[in-house]
Amino acid sequence: MKFLKKLSPGRIIALGFAATILIGSLLLMLPCSVKDGVHLRYIDSLYTSTSAVCVTGLIAVDAGDTFTAFGQFILGSLIQIGGLGVTAVGAGVILAIGKRVNFRGRNLIKEAMNLDTGKGIVKFVRDIFIVTVIFELTGALLSFTVFVRDYSPLKAAGISLFHSVAAFNNSGFDILGNFQNLIPYRNNVLLNLVTCGLIFFGGIGFLVIREVWTKRFRWRKLSMHAKVVISVSIALIISGTVLLKLTEDVTWLGAFFHSVSARTAGFSTYPLGQFSTAGLLVLTMLMFIGASPGSTGGGIKTSTFFTLLQGIKFSATNRSEKAFHYAVPRGAFRKAAVVTLLAASVVIVGTYLMIVMEPSIDLRDALFEVTSAFGTVGLSTGITPDLCDGSKILSILIMYIGRLGPLTVATLWHFTKDERTSYPEGNIAIG
Repeated sequence: MKFLKKLSPGRIIALGFAATILIGSLLLMLPCSVKDGVHLRYIDSLYTSTSAVCVTGLIAVDAGDTFTAFGQFILGSLIQIGGLGVTAVGAGVILAIGKRVNFRGRNLIKEAMNLDTGKGIVKFVRDIFIVTVIFELTGALLSFTVFVRDYSPLKAAGISLFHSVAAFNNSGFDILGNFQNLIPYRNNVLLNLVTCGLIFFGGIGFLVIREVWTKRFRWRKLSMHAKVVISVSIALIISGTVLLKLTEDVTWLGAFFHSVSARTAGFSTYPLGQFSTAGLLVLTMLMFIGASPGSTGGGIKTSTFFTLLQGIKFSATNRSEKAFHYAVPRGAFRKAAVVTLLAASVVIVGTYLMIVMEPSIDLRDALFEVTSAFGTVGLSTGITPDLCDGSKILSILIMYIGRLGPLTVATLWHFTKDERTSYPEGNIAIG
């Protein structure tokens, strides 16, 4: 415990996620977790646990064909913990048993959820759990009306609950078996819309959901952050839908579904291995941008993308950075540029290493796979199960970095030292 007290909040959160992944991988290896006659290697168990805790959805083994009901329960629990955040779940448990969250615990939650202040942390954690239960139960009930047509009521209930948890936490896992994902339901309007709704609200973040609810859906009263998140999310969904419809032989419903899902969910209703290079490029861009801060999704985040565009606009036109009658905070563009550069570096280096280890894989498939891992999305062109162990370990590291955030990972190695030496300002030619 003394060791943990000396660690920064970021390092404690990173260790919490790592510990959860390792425990989850061991639980998935238990005989009661794996179906009879199925051999599960530890690397695949670790890969699955990482994908679940990092709410990704990339699969080395099919969850429906590999795991028993108990194993699927463990998988769903890992998704739930990963989506809410290890810190928030821990705080929820403390509150549930009647204990108080101390100052250090409040600071951890503040860091994990990207909050500006530690005020009202306990109420915020309670709101997170209430919102989660409402959305997931509603999604499960609506999904049940679809799955009960093809499965027994008991199995349909299990599939519906698992699907709802996975969708709201932006994790593309399914337990339908045979690596089919939601392809059999590509024309089911209700399941498509319910899934998209869960993905959207899980992806805009708990802060925005609470603000929209407390402000009674009044646009004018929303903060700049909420307006940016909602506007950018809707714009990306619409543009992604149109571009996918132009490049792929899919229905408008299919284009809309994949535009929403690519923003970090990872469900698919069409085999992506059959998509054109242009279509995969659209999905790659959507995966790289990802969801929003304080949400269950990954990527560089919608607010980062928006701030980056505003900064570029300011540099090109020399007009002030502003939106929705607010000025963009000073230093925001610098932070957004750093996050984007670090994220791009992770994707580029990861793609290079995967191509080196997997020379038979096309560049587009490797780039798509690595971006999916970084954005904690879960979409794949179908190469995941056939990756070598080295590529799987690489993907595990990238999923971990994507869930924590590249900037958070970078600061884990930072040790504060006094700057006793100052230098004169130099000149560098830019552009």
